[in-house]
Amino acid sequence: MTTETRPETPPDTGTTTDHDASQARLAPVPVAERSIVLVGLMGAGKTTVGRRLAQRLGLAFVDTDTEIERAAGETIPEIFERHGEAAFRDGERRVIARLLERGPQVLATGGGAFMDETTRANIAARGISIWLKADLDVLMKRVGRRSNRPLLKTDNPRAVMEHLMTQRYPVYAQADLTVESVEGPHDSVVEDVIARIETFRDKAKEATG
Repeated sequence: MTTETRPETPPDTGTTTDHDASQARLAPVPVAERSIVLVGLMGAGKTTVGRRLAQRLGLAFVDTDTEIERAAGETIPEIFERHGEAAFRDGERRVIARLLERGPQVLATGGGAFMDETTRANIAARGISIWLKADLDVLMKRVGRRSNRPLLKTDNPRAVMEHLMTQRYPVYAQADLTVESVEGPHDSVVEDVIARIETFRDKAKEATG
């Protein structure tokens, strides 16, 4: 991807545009009051699983990419093209922090969101992070159905995906839980996620007495 020059004023995301303010970290809340935050690469099934998970848990569902687009008044490909990736990541960080302050909900995050140290800290304070882990063939099959992936606008998207896996999987592994996202009915993944969340909450409850 061609590197763009970051503008003096990033796209409006509905919050302060001050970069220092975007680095602010949230105070932790009890596990029972935390949001469920799905992380992983594009194509891992975060949006589809997230919607069904939210329905099962009786929580609101928010796709953070959709929220960023709504706040900025631009699509993500447009933000990348007009402002550059750095401006997008800055806005993404602020939007996710704002969403985490709302209370329990299910959030599906963009593939690069969890790579940001401040975002990881905020998710750790206000969420239960779940890495939906998928292998390369599954990811490529899924992303091939959509054309709005800025990072895959290249002659060799498979090589780009392999590079992203190498770069990001060690960081995704820091999530509270890891669930395999395999090809097949998403409902089975949802069931696995729910079981893991219940176990995680039970252990947290035991630890706090």
